Amino acid sequence: MQYTTLGKTGLRVSVAGLGCGGNSQLGLSRGRSEADAVALVRAAMDLGVNFFDTSEAYVTEPILGRAVGGGSRDRVVLCTKGRYRDMHSGELHPVKTFLANFENSLRRLAVDHVDVFLVHGLLPTHYEHVRQELVPLLLREKEKGKIGHLGLSEFPGRDPDHATLQRALDDSCWEVMMLGFHLLHQNASVTVFPRTVAQGVGTAVMYAVRNIFSRPGALQETLKHLAARGEIPAELANDDPLGFLIHRGGATSLIDAAYRFARHERGADVILFGTSDQDHLRVNVESLLKPPLPLADVEQLRALFGRLRGVGLDLPDIPRAAASRPA
Repeated sequence: MQYTTLGKTGLRVSVAGLGCGGNSQLGLSRGRSEADAVALVRAAMDLGVNFFDTSEAYVTEPILGRAVGGGSRDRVVLCTKGRYRDMHSGELHPVKTFLANFENSLRRLAVDHVDVFLVHGLLPTHYEHVRQELVPLLLREKEKGKIGHLGLSEFPGRDPDHATLQRALDDSCWEVMMLGFHLLHQNASVTVFPRTVAQGVGTAVMYAVRNIFSRPGALQETLKHLAARGEIPAELANDDPLGFLIHRGGATSLIDAAYRFARHERGADVILFGTSDQDHLRVNVESLLKPPLPLADVEQLRALFGRLRGVGLDLPDIPRAAASRPA
């Protein structure tokens, strides 16, 4: 495994981070048992993965609690997230509800503290509310030792320009940021990463693969729409639009290319991935440990897609009953 320091937190984290939500939820949404999910987390640990991301919105906090209990706690960096609003109604949670949910996260994780706590899916319109009403309370929890480092995650599908993160980078309270970035949605390389690097803010990248690359036909359909609107060259409207990435000395697959593109972006500390089985776990980790894509391929990706924003972020998650193995 390869490790890096997560911004100025001092935490040494694996560049490959296991996301415990998304389409697979450690396999729980694929019909796997809780014992299978615990075994998956422990298999990731055996490969050197030490960054695990979950949320009170997922069902996997208890799984992590079981998997890293006992003598394993010091081997991992636990990151969980708390919702400041109801995701269905959009109504803001009362402060007491938010704090109660945080305490319940600790209970489900069976820990007395988390290494990283993120405000989950913060929208630009709610930033000032969270900054004024919740951050002071979370800083007190940090003083108590219940939170190691405070951060936030954006809501990529509704904030493709990273407005929340750009605003948050004006405040010194945030130590870690989770953001969407992939080879068709690269604008963070200009708007976010230069600032996080300069300010020592740690980053965790989501959506490096997700549905746009793992869902059959999604990439082709998306690029055909973009070509029809004149946003990309018309010749990319075909059944193998990114085939130029697969060659000797290049990527071995589209998924491999997507992970390596994100992994070697300057400013990207941890690349999150999800999976439901141990074979796929190893394949993902192998990609994230490979060298960068050839420079010519990266330059072509920049030239073709560097001006795009928000591509694929609004695709719905793969229906659980019909989903194939997630990436």
